Amino acid sequence: MTRKEAQGTARVFDPTTRTGTVLLDDGTEVAYDAAAFDAGGLRLLRIGQRVKMSVEDGRVTAVTLVTLALPE
Repeated sequence: MTRKEAQGTARVFDPTTRTGTVLLDDGTEVAYDAAAFDAGGLRLLRIGQRVKMSVEDGRVTAVTLVTLALPE
């Protein structure tokens, strides 16, 4: 299993489903699911907020703010 960290800007967030997308600095849009959002410990995310993500084998496993630690 390969784990990487990536940073970007919240582009879409649906508070009902807790899913959304992040726009990476290179312009790539990456989707995350409710499990990844919940793993990051957030309760809300605003469009335009700077976030970091944990990515394992091409799947986002956690999303949180850049000022917070990602779960291990």
